[in-house]
Amino acid sequence: MKSLERTLWEAADKLRKNLDAGEYKHIVLGLIFLKYISDGQWSYLKDRAKDGDPGIVKKIAGAMEEIEKMNPTLQDIFPREYFRPHLDPQNLGQLIDLIDSISGCPGDANNNNTDLLGKVYEYLLGCFAMDEGKKSGQFYTPPCIVKLLVEMLMPFKGSVYDPCCGSGGMFVQVENFLLAHQGRLDDIAIYGQESNAAAHRLCRMNLAIRGLDAANIQWNNQGSFLNDAHPHLKADYILANPPFNDSDWNGQRLTNDPRWQLGIPPNHNANFAWLQHIVYHLSPVGTAGVVLANGSLTTQNKNEEPIRKKMVENGIVECIVSLPDRLFYNTGIPACLWFLANNEKQKKGPASQILFIEARFLGRMISRRYRELTDDDIDAVAGVYHRWRDSDSQYEDIPGFCKSAQLKDIIHQEYLLTPARYVGIAGAEEKEDNIIPFKQKIKQLAKEFTILIKRGEEVDRVIMEGLKNIELLEE
Repeated sequence: MKSLERTLWEAADKLRKNLDAGEYKHIVLGLIFLKYISDGQWSYLKDRAKDGDPGIVKKIAGAMEEIEKMNPTLQDIFPREYFRPHLDPQNLGQLIDLIDSISGCPGDANNNNTDLLGKVYEYLLGCFAMDEGKKSGQFYTPPCIVKLLVEMLMPFKGSVYDPCCGSGGMFVQVENFLLAHQGRLDDIAIYGQESNAAAHRLCRMNLAIRGLDAANIQWNNQGSFLNDAHPHLKADYILANPPFNDSDWNGQRLTNDPRWQLGIPPNHNANFAWLQHIVYHLSPVGTAGVVLANGSLTTQNKNEEPIRKKMVENGIVECIVSLPDRLFYNTGIPACLWFLANNEKQKKGPASQILFIEARFLGRMISRRYRELTDDDIDAVAGVYHRWRDSDSQYEDIPGFCKSAQLKDIIHQEYLLTPARYVGIAGAEEKEDNIIPFKQKIKQLAKEFTILIKRGEEVDRVIMEGLKNIELLEE
């Protein structure tokens, strides 16, 4: 039997006609939020939709504008620009009827909570992300990855921060974690920042539906690097999935930034800028979980390698988890998780050691293109991490899966942090090249080729000078 969420998605998808997923997403999710926020306005629109009112599009936009005027905290939250005259009133009316079948809004006599509405919103976000594929990376992280991050950090109490929060999936999973473990939502303070205006609106709606509208979610189009909206925040938990290998982050404008305490990140790649931004915002007892491209574990760039080395030597890196491929809707390449502590003294695990977990062989295919981590997979990875952090537990290395490596082992591996090098997988060094993104390989090869050309030119110059000196060539 199909779930309500799946039934709604299939029905809504049939109504979209010539609209692409990116545009239709804002229409569907905007209407769901309108249903949540306003009982009276929604009833008015529902009655007009049933009558096939040709002016329904204008009435929806007007209702959204009126709600924002009456509620300053909701200013600019509705995606009114997507409700345009060309929308088919008949289809829009059917969509309104469809959304009206969802219980869990303030006007429902038989349901006083919004749990179902929030689940539908989050489920449809995932459907749209899968439908959009590569375009979805800026607003959506697959729930299984977010759940793994949250289960490992266990944010029961304190401040939670995401500097590139997209549609707010990290915060939703924190709420799910607290509800599942009898935690209190008012023990958590949420802070976020997003540079994409559309994703920012999705996040605010997503959190408001779940009663998390007190969250401090900021937007500016410059982003967390150029215009940090929470410059003085020191968070107890940081969860983030930054853009992979971002080459357009304006690093040249931030060479003297106080966040670069371990070294200036290169202009062509923001991976180690994100890591340092996150470490800078950790409280004295803070921990962080960050999703990054695998290249961050192995890059030997002259700017990045020294930063990774200092992070290891200063005890900032607690754990590295390698992920399987095809988990993300916007890229097929595998990624990794970095778990960070503020410094060696705050690390919960064994001093001067890093836990490496090889999870590339976990997960199950949910379609021909996508994989997900199961709850058992998540429990296995999180369980190893917590046993390692708990000095009273019986942690043991598991060949091929996990290894607590000492600093001398990491130095022997030249500070390369690929888990396969440590957990005992045969031929890991040879296979490692296969997980480095193609573009990164080409850039590195081009750089090496340029160096060889310059060396060749220098050799030619020395030879010619030598020949001149022994008068074998005419001046």
